[in-house]
Amino acid sequence: MRGRSLRKPEEADVDLTPMLDVVFILLIFFIVTAVFTQEQAIGLEPPPPPPPPNVIPPETPTIQIYINEDGLIRVNSRPADIGAVQANIERLKAENPESAVIIQADRNAEAGLIIAVRDQAYSANATPVNIVLSGGE
Repeated sequence: MRGRSLRKPEEADVDLTPMLDVVFILLIFFIVTAVFTQEQAIGLEPPPPPPPPNVIPPETPTIQIYINEDGLIRVNSRPADIGAVQANIERLKAENPESAVIIQADRNAEAGLIIAVRDQAYSANATPVNIVLSGGE
C-alpha cells in the first residue's frame, strides 16, 4: 500500500438552487393561470321598512306558500307538490300581477326543499320573494 494515502472520502454536496428556481417558476405559472370563481349567493330581499305609525299601508295581495316539517307544500292553502309550485304562482300572478310571494317554512323543514320552492318562485318571475321561518324549537 505504498503510495496510497488514506484520506476520508469527500462528502457530495447537492446544489438545491436550480431545483428551487424551477419550483418557484412552476408556482408562479400555476398562480397566473389559475381561474378563480366567485361563489353565487342566495338572493334574498330584505323586508320593506315599516310605514309611519299614522299612515295605513295599502293592502298588497300575497301568494303564501307554506312548507311544514314533513315537506308538505301548500300554495294559498291548496296542497301542491314541488313540480306544481311554479304553475300555481304563475296562475295567481296572472290574476293579480302585483302579488308578492311569501314562503313560510317550518324551522325543521328541509333546507333543500325551501331553496327549490324559492327557485320555482323566481322561475315564475315573482318578485319580491320573502322567506319566513316559523315554528320549531
